Amino acid sequence: MTATAETARLATTKEGRTVLAASLIGTTIEWYDFFLFATAAGIVFPQLFYGNGDPTVATLLSFATFAIGFVARPIGGLIFGHIGDRVGRRSTLIVTMALTGLSTAAIGLLPTYAAIGVAAPILLVLLRVIQGIAIGGEWGGAVLMAVEYAPPGKRGLYGATPQIGLGLGLALGTGAFALLGALMDDQAFLDYGWRIAFVASVVLVIIGFVVRLAVLETPAFRRMQESAEVSRVPVVDVVRDPESRRNLGFGLLARWAEGASFNTWGVFVLTYTVSTLKLPRSEMLIAVTVAAVVSAFVVLLAGFLGDRIGRGRVFAIGCAILAVGVFPAFALLGTGSTVVVGLVLIVMLGISYGLTSGAESTLFAEIFPTRTRYTGMSLAFQGGGIYASGLTPLILTSLLALGGGAPWYAAGYLFVAALVSIWAALKARPLEHL
Repeated sequence: MTATAETARLATTKEGRTVLAASLIGTTIEWYDFFLFATAAGIVFPQLFYGNGDPTVATLLSFATFAIGFVARPIGGLIFGHIGDRVGRRSTLIVTMALTGLSTAAIGLLPTYAAIGVAAPILLVLLRVIQGIAIGGEWGGAVLMAVEYAPPGKRGLYGATPQIGLGLGLALGTGAFALLGALMDDQAFLDYGWRIAFVASVVLVIIGFVVRLAVLETPAFRRMQESAEVSRVPVVDVVRDPESRRNLGFGLLARWAEGASFNTWGVFVLTYTVSTLKLPRSEMLIAVTVAAVVSAFVVLLAGFLGDRIGRGRVFAIGCAILAVGVFPAFALLGTGSTVVVGLVLIVMLGISYGLTSGAESTLFAEIFPTRTRYTGMSLAFQGGGIYASGLTPLILTSLLALGGGAPWYAAGYLFVAALVSIWAALKARPLEHL
């Protein structure tokens, strides 16, 4: 049976559903690990790994460590993108899952600054780098496993499925912290409670392995192998090809609002509401968890709409909601009402971010040809993640300090990011039918 015929068969069989399940479960586990770190960076790591000095400095150092993971992600995108474009999508996913799970569990076992001094943050940074490299290779492979199996007319829906993992992963990460915080007092949570969530990653990874080992290589990659069109050095081909290079630039710019939005409403908001506005930590964790679950459903809606009106348009709509809503959102956060904050997060994280995230995966896959697709989309997503995601909590914390605690500089930054990303998403054009 040819790879083309197998695509149509698998898309409507149990095997095809296994592919979607493997993509979703894998990304959920990977993002649980990654955003568990993000949550801890805001509420745990400043106290445990960065000494007893100025709390603001400790928070900035913690967010800087968070950002280092995003700097490492393009390296992972290059390494595993190269392997994925030359050897296959499937083989990369096993390695990335193992690296992420083991590094996350190791973070849960790290001694604190009080126990080993400066070695504690150094080891934390090292494990964050390993985690970032693994995630850098994970996303592209998981998306392509879904997109390259998709039947005609459902590519957007299939491509959106692994994106649900971002919302579910965030919900599991913040939910785990909320549950542990509810079961123990603050001192017990700081002493050992937070570690339970990190070490539990090992169990999740075992589940992911079982599912992913049942997945076959994608028909699109097999077709490329059959026609002997495998790229020798994918990253060079991406840079040399004018259309791929152009789309890479648009992808990097489109990523700005999506990454900044997620890390504002899913990460920075915890520090802002708990440390600056003095709202209850447990209630804020629950609010973020609920909004993340909402985003998982909106991601599927975005995939459905993308198959009908285009991925770029759906992505732009999500960014437009961010642009229109960011100033009112920060004003409403200032009311100090946990109910109001919860509603703000549902709109900004659940709906706005959900639309951009759900459209983004298939949009990025379509703007690169098969032979360099893994590398190209990984560079766009992970490269843009450095400034769009990793630096966002650091930038917003600095802008908040610059504004004397007022959030308007931070809101202005997000407004500009949204406008730039709208333009870039509408300019990017597909290069090849999958």
